[in-house]
Amino acid sequence: MKFRQLEAFHSMMISGSTVRAAELMQITQPAVSRSIAELEASLGFTLFDRVRGRMVPTTEGQLFFREVSESFKGMDRLRSAAASIRDYGSGHLKIASLSALGAEVVPKAIRDFRRKNDRVRITLQVLPSAQVRNQVVDGNFDIGLAADEIDRSGVDTTHFGGFSGVIAMSAHHPLATRDVLGPEDLIGQPMIGLAPEDRARHRFDAILEEAGVSPEYVVETPSSTTTCALALTGDAIGLVNPLVVDGFVTRGLEIRPFAPEVNFRSFLLFRPDIQRSKLVRDFTKCLFDLRNGLA
Repeated sequence: MKFRQLEAFHSMMISGSTVRAAELMQITQPAVSRSIAELEASLGFTLFDRVRGRMVPTTEGQLFFREVSESFKGMDRLRSAAASIRDYGSGHLKIASLSALGAEVVPKAIRDFRRKNDRVRITLQVLPSAQVRNQVVDGNFDIGLAADEIDRSGVDTTHFGGFSGVIAMSAHHPLATRDVLGPEDLIGQPMIGLAPEDRARHRFDAILEEAGVSPEYVVETPSSTTTCALALTGDAIGLVNPLVVDGFVTRGLEIRPFAPEVNFRSFLLFRPDIQRSKLVRDFTKCLFDLRNGLA
């Protein structure tokens, strides 16, 4: 029993004649008849009765067709899976992102990606940068977005962007009357600090130290999003990644540029031992298209 014989039988059953079966298979009519005859010989029972020039399925043939049909459904699933793998790897894109990019940029990139790839399933998790790196290394995610404080050994990294930090505060804060803030403006101000390991925090503290200013941190958090929430509802102010502020500005948050500039730097992370699928390449393009629009 060979697949080509089963294909001839299946085509014959769904089309109703050897002529149409031959057209479906793109072979000759005698080749269809020969394949069915060979299949009958291997099975040991008749699949069709020849009635007045027509081939009518026997009871055994109809029973056998039910089993063959199930097998062909499996083949259809395999073809669909193969097409998905050919075009999009697994057909499932798994993304891990630090919160600053996971709040606005990554969701917008997913929106743009799904306009052309609406059948691809997507998983997005927002994690601290160190966890993003570890999850990519372990193969749990296809692509990661992390800040520059991570250990970059064991991953392929691509620089994604640097974004100038801004100071977030409530609308009632005295510094909201200023257009641009500098280190001297922060003297004596309650401050919300990013996590001590954050590289942007390091750069910010170095600028303040050089200016002779000692920041008065009253709260620390690893997330610019949380900093915005705290600044919106309290008297403390904090340096934040500008990518997270949009939703808070509409609620009354005030932001001001800070000089000298403090950059929030981020990287895309990939497994170095796995070739990037078309799905990953397409999503990466969506990310960079958005990044270029923000530049």
